[in-house]
Amino acid sequence: MSAPARVLVVDDSPTMRGLITAVLSADPDVSVIGQAGDALEAREAIKKLNPDVVTLDIEMPNMNGLDFLEKIMRLRPMPVIMVSTLTHRGAEASLAALEIGAFDCIGKPAPGDLRPFGDLAEKVKAAARTQRQFTQRPAAAPVAPPAVADFRVGRKIVAVGSSTGGVEALIAVLQKFPANCPPTVITQHMPPTFTKSFAERLNRLCAPVVEEATDGARLEIGKIYLAPGGERHLQVANVSAPHCRLVERDPVNGHRPSVDVLFDSVAELAGRNSVGVILTGMGRDGAAGLLKMRHAGARTIGQNEKTCVVYGMPRVAYELGAVEHQLPLNAIGEEILKMTAARKEGTE
Repeated sequence: MSAPARVLVVDDSPTMRGLITAVLSADPDVSVIGQAGDALEAREAIKKLNPDVVTLDIEMPNMNGLDFLEKIMRLRPMPVIMVSTLTHRGAEASLAALEIGAFDCIGKPAPGDLRPFGDLAEKVKAAARTQRQFTQRPAAAPVAPPAVADFRVGRKIVAVGSSTGGVEALIAVLQKFPANCPPTVITQHMPPTFTKSFAERLNRLCAPVVEEATDGARLEIGKIYLAPGGERHLQVANVSAPHCRLVERDPVNGHRPSVDVLFDSVAELAGRNSVGVILTGMGRDGAAGLLKMRHAGARTIGQNEKTCVVYGMPRVAYELGAVEHQLPLNAIGEEILKMTAARKEGTE
């Protein structure tokens, strides 16, 4: 039996520290070894206690969580889970933290929340298990890949699923896409309010148009649609033309939106005229749906273990036989384009 994950809880609110500690202590495989009220206390506690994982509040006195995270990643890289308010400002800060190198982010509970920090213990255990090297990463810069293919001829739909580590992974993949990329639909596990900020961030960083999916939005060349976090699942449907459909259903695999729900709909609508991609993430959401896509004739890609923050969803998909090609993250964007494009004559 492995030792419990050793956690340092950092938050300026004693009440919040107590709540996080109580939630984590309820799991026998997690041990809270210390608490800190600000970055100065946290720095000393990290030196003294050498935790496996740190939970870190974003808004703190003396030094905010983002500045402290940068110092951690530069001086003593380790898994850090950010704790953020579920606001637009909190979402922007959380996304910046993920690009700096945070393992994951979790939202602070709203008043009356019956299950505060619901999957925090699982995230902590996954962070403690990861063998990934945590290093500071510079923010991605906008790029504009050349449009060297005619995606209208290919008439393919790309569907992507991701979870923990997905912010970095999606940026890496989508920055390879030209402005005339194939219609792309994405389900990334994120708290409500975060997806709108993430779509806006992707839109600034990538050549295609990236937007949060809306019910009835038509799938178009050069557009990427990100499932909104919260109460509905993203599907694709076709009445007069392929479009996004947001449906109210119970969570699937513990998630709403669910990657499986998206992949199932793409398999049924597009079949062999689609490409399915499963990226880094905890659990198994998307694995069965990707297998359904492959059985329907779709091309499928899974991120390899070495480049995953958490080799969970891609591992299950690979073991099920859903993955046609398992690739490192930096090769996935180009492979998607090869699978979807009808190359123009005279281009490489």
